[in-house]
Amino acid sequence: MAKAETLRRAPLVCVLHALAAGDVGSEALTAACLSAIERDAALHAWTHVDADGALAAACASDARRAAGQPLGRLDGVPLAIKDNLDVAGLPTTLGLPARRARVAQEDAFTVARLRGAGAVLLGKTGMDELGLGVSGRNPHFGDVGNPALPDRVAGGSSAGAAAAVAAGHAIAALCSDTLGSARIPAAFCGVVALKPTFAELSSRGLGAALRRLDCPSLIARDVQDLAPLLQTLAGYDAADPRSRRRRVPLAPPDWAPGTLRAGVVSDLAALGASQDVVRGFDAAVQRAAPVFGETRPVALDIAALDVAATRRAALLLMEAEILAAHGADIAGASQRVLEMLAFAQKKSASDFARADRRLDAHVVRVRRMFEDVDVLLLPTVPVPPPLRAAAEPANLADFTALASLAGCPALSLPLPDGIGLQLVGLPGSDLRLLELGEVLRAVIEAQVET
Repeated sequence: MAKAETLRRAPLVCVLHALAAGDVGSEALTAACLSAIERDAALHAWTHVDADGALAAACASDARRAAGQPLGRLDGVPLAIKDNLDVAGLPTTLGLPARRARVAQEDAFTVARLRGAGAVLLGKTGMDELGLGVSGRNPHFGDVGNPALPDRVAGGSSAGAAAAVAAGHAIAALCSDTLGSARIPAAFCGVVALKPTFAELSSRGLGAALRRLDCPSLIARDVQDLAPLLQTLAGYDAADPRSRRRRVPLAPPDWAPGTLRAGVVSDLAALGASQDVVRGFDAAVQRAAPVFGETRPVALDIAALDVAATRRAALLLMEAEILAAHGADIAGASQRVLEMLAFAQKKSASDFARADRRLDAHVVRVRRMFEDVDVLLLPTVPVPPPLRAAAEPANLADFTALASLAGCPALSLPLPDGIGLQLVGLPGSDLRLLELGEVLRAVIEAQVET
């Protein structure tokens, strides 16, 4: 049991090795995770824990490994699933009280891929109501705590997923990211997150927030954990209208040291970043600079590429789509959420068309930006994690929205004080970002230690 207790906080690659070598069994590892979840109930990281189902799956995994017939690389690995992704036999609440009894009849596409690879599904993690929040506050299921910074919010809307991974409740988590929902809580809780290229992973079975941006995403403890998860989840889904056969091929990590052009967002203060974030980001970039062939400042022209205004346009579309998809379930939602949805009801069809056109213009501008750089570096968040009692800052998703609005992959690496370092690449460059992220994190951490 001591081995399992250590491994529940270990990177996925270490867990995979231990399971394959027989150093630990899935049942023992799953039991250790479930015990931690029970001890940390005050974190409110989970909305539903399927202890019986998880232990049964773990026992089946141990039997397969004993027979030399594992289902896949993830066989026996305990994982968390955000409560807006369907897991057969479990409720999908979207953070709403009216959906507590809405039991899913089948797995979401990505969940089915994990189950097919032998993963052990521990249950569902907490989130902001309908994904309309970035703090992890939920009046129905409890505010999610931050294991890394207990006096600060956990971030959102994938708050429970980030908290569960940070606390060692699960080895990794499958969640979603529409405008920053995975990257913000990952930064706040000191873990890593990947929002893949849009439509690289099927969104079937994911409770819609804004379908043109919704993206199944991943949270883990180490960058190297993300590639095996991504490769397990990726694949064409004929039942998802946005999924295409190799819509954007995942390009191999073909960059060579000394040749990669890194664009560093330079006008952070003008974009709303606090002095603490600017200092932390500048220090990280200075340590990371030797990895690149060139680092050049990139000014996000506020007049042309007004990310904050485009994010607000996306939020209007998001509110309208939530009303269309989940309007029957909003009874009992908080006053804050009801007011946000009421705002969308006052708008006209032409307002929504203008918002949609604004998002299209953003895609084109970001493509042009990548004509001069190979990867863009910016903080994950403009301000450090707010205190638990503080109001939710209006601009928390501005820096993550840039990638989401353009369909780009984005990787968030942890930095001290919960601010995060974000890497954004062109669609299809997911594997390049992951390999680059591994190198950057090693370089940055090594220099911090010395």
